[in-house]
Amino acid sequence: MAQQPQTQPAVQPETHYIKGDIVLFRDVEKFWLGQPGHTFVGRVERSWTHADTRKVLYDLTELSGNRARAGIDPDYMRLLPAADAMHDIDTALLSETDTGAMTPAAVAWLRQHLAQDSSTLPARP
Repeated sequence: MAQQPQTQPAVQPETHYIKGDIVLFRDVEKFWLGQPGHTFVGRVERSWTHADTRKVLYDLTELSGNRARAGIDPDYMRLLPAADAMHDIDTALLSETDTGAMTPAAVAWLRQHLAQDSSTLPARP
């Protein structure tokens, strides 16, 4: 009789967040109960170790309402990288004559840059 191969469960790498990190958080109880408002963007304010479980937990500020959220389990947090937030600016077609075809963030970046140096657009990399 052939033995079935054993598969290892996927392991989420342990991530440590620092003060100021922008994260996505999911309130797992609200999520599984189908309640609204289960996912939000937050800013890490501090980390601390739970006295009984010795697990590192985080205190966040929910950015949409500037509300404090304490004791957040990092298993339900994901870092929101700056590169993702800035992608539209980084990939904007700077030679595009129709600014309506660009995203608002790219247009804002161009306006700021042009206000600093009104003579030229930035050089292409």
